[in-house]
Amino acid sequence: MSGTSGPRLGFGVFAHYRGPDPGVLAAEARDAERLGFDLFALSDHLHGDRGTWEPWTALSFLAAATERITLATDVLGLPYRAPAVLAKMAETLDRLSRGRLVLGLGNGGYEAEFAAFGLSTRTPGEKVEALDEAVRIVRSLWQRPSTTFEGRHFSVHDARIEPRPAHPIPVWLGTYGPRALAVTGRLADGWLPSLQRMGLDEAVERREKVRSAAAAAGRDPDTITCACNVQVRLDGRPDAGGRVLAGSSQEVAEQLAAVVRAGFTFPLLFGLDHAETRERFATEVIPLVRGEFART
Repeated sequence: MSGTSGPRLGFGVFAHYRGPDPGVLAAEARDAERLGFDLFALSDHLHGDRGTWEPWTALSFLAAATERITLATDVLGLPYRAPAVLAKMAETLDRLSRGRLVLGLGNGGYEAEFAAFGLSTRTPGEKVEALDEAVRIVRSLWQRPSTTFEGRHFSVHDARIEPRPAHPIPVWLGTYGPRALAVTGRLADGWLPSLQRMGLDEAVERREKVRSAAAAAGRDPDTITCACNVQVRLDGRPDAGGRVLAGSSQEVAEQLAAVVRAGFTFPLLFGLDHAETRERFATEVIPLVRGEFART
């Protein structure tokens, strides 16, 4: 199927535990690794009344607690960290994890969080400009002995990090608007939208904008991983908008296969909140989806 060509089929899972015991979080990550999930992700919402993990600190802890599973930020809020500092943080975590980091990055959509922390906010257009500048700075610091960059939002002068990454660290962008999708196509290794924010048909249309921007920039669109955040309710009822995968294991597998067939080859799953739910998904749903595409 043409929609599954290019990047490999993978399955990620979100961290569920937000309580005080880091051992529970580590056990959750190790359980995901044991079950064969490919990626374990943490979000970056630091403000609020619910418990949260600061993702860089927590992922560094999880790098020592796991051996194989990829670790990802889904997604970092750009206003929280200067791009040059972010580049060094990512290099360090990738080294500590022995090459298991995916850097998910977004321009920051929740203004109340940043205002609460005393950080400046940007207009939608400024957010796109800042994201473009940030990715360019991060990549340059990873690749070149020295970086000087003067942008509208960020600047660095003869900035250097050592050691530079031993291999390319994947950068996945969580973007939605036309200009931000174009940045993704030009600069990113992956696109990471949330299907809760749009239906699959709309996601497919936006995916084509990413791919078109990649082709216009002289890149092979098939080298861009199209991931997606998707909510799952095993044995639950689907919502009216069809933005949640729900039903029996067979029904969820069929719905997830449709997502993959549409070109989203690396789903990251919300809703697998308990060990038994993750076990069922790994042993009942994923084999059905993999089997569907193994036959094509």
